[in-house]
Parts: sequence; structure tokens; C-alpha cells
Amino acid sequence: MELEDVIKVHSIGYGLEDVKVEFKHDLKMDVSGVQIEGKENEMMNIPRWVANILESEKHVILHDQDMIKELKQAKVKEDIADEDALATLEKHFYIKLNAYLKKLETVDFDKAESMLNQLVRIRQGKIVRLADSSKLTSDLSSKLSVEEEVYYNQIHNASLAFKEQILGKKK
Repeated sequence: MELEDVIKVHSIGYGLEDVKVEFKHDLKMDVSGVQIEGKENEMMNIPRWVANILESEKHVILHDQDMIKELKQAKVKEDIADEDALATLEKHFYIKLNAYLKKLETVDFDKAESMLNQLVRIRQGKIVRLADSSKLTSDLSSKLSVEEEVYYNQIHNASLAFKEQILGKKK
């Protein structure tokens, strides 16, 4: 599956996950067939896609994890990890982070984007070295985001094809 397709599928899955919201006022509403009812200041878990619609209409406050904090932690963990070892990233880390970044002010966005670029650069270098030398193991797979898994396999397959082209097929 291509990277773009993997991201689309997993983004849909992410949108279906529940997220905690706080109602700004009493509300009883049907959102595309999903019945939502809540009292002012009531906390409730609802599907993220519904929460995003209600938040955009100023009906709820979304209580989501602080992805800037998560990004900082991921960057620190990657910095202290061995140069041939990857720190573990949540499977939907980049999907969550990109959704979060879309809501940020310009100044905060620029800082976060800079930190994200640093994290991606470090992880990309490690993934290229690892993918060039070995097939994806279950242990390594558990440390990669869904996007990184696709990238790893693409690099590994390209490396094998390159070696085969240069060295010829093994008999």
C-alpha cells in the first residue's frame, strides 16, 4: 500500500477514536446520524470526527493530549537513543501531530514545525541505515509510526533491488 493510502486509512481510524469534550452549553443534536446530548460543563467521550464538528461550531471544548509536549518528549528520547536505535513512537504520532498543528497559531506552529523537522531528520537517517541492512522485525516495527513502516519497507526494497542490479541475482 502506498504511503498516501496508509495515511488516509489510519487518519479515518484516528477520527473514529473517542476524545474527551466539555460542553459549553446544554446541547441536544444529531450529527450525521450520531445523537449527541450533553449539559453545560459536562464531560463526555465522543468520536473525534463529531468532536471536531462540534468544536468548530463552538459547542464543545476538546480536551486532547498536548502534542507539543509529546513532540518535545519524542525529540528528547530520540536524541538520547543510540545512533543505531530508534525510540518508540506511537503508531499514529504524525497523524495526531499534524491534526494538532493545523489548529496552532503561526508562532507556535513555526516552533513546532522546526522541532518536527529535527525529529524527522534524525529518525529518517536511522531508518535508512537500518532498512539498508535488515528486513523489518516485529520489535523494530513496534517502534515505528505507520508512515515510518511504509518508508522503511520502501527503503529496504529499493536497497535490495539496487544490490541485485549491481551484484546480480544470487543463485
